[in-house]
Amino acid sequence: MATKKTTKSKATKAKSTTKPKAKRKPNAAFMKPVQPDAKLATVVGAKPLPRTELTKKLWVYIKKNGLQDKKVKTQINADANLTAVFNGKKKVSMFEMTKLVSSHVS
Repeated sequence: MATKKTTKSKATKAKSTTKPKAKRKPNAAFMKPVQPDAKLATVVGAKPLPRTELTKKLWVYIKKNGLQDKKVKTQINADANLTAVFNGKKKVSMFEMTKLVSSHVS
């Protein structure tokens, strides 16, 4: 006959004194509405909008028109509207895109 061994758990949990994580607050500078110029307005619209929304609309336009490079996903192949926004460049990286777009907002 086998008897069961009962073992007491010696591991005790230490009470943690960490604070619960606070929700991230959006940076006010990103949430401030910016006015796109005429070239950028052809892509994202003429209404003032926060930089975050502007970038989202730009990506919607890029995806809708299939402008993201098929092989190098970080490259964007500009169409006629984006070439004007990208200062005449036909191909830009997604990181360079935000820098070029910032010159078209006020």
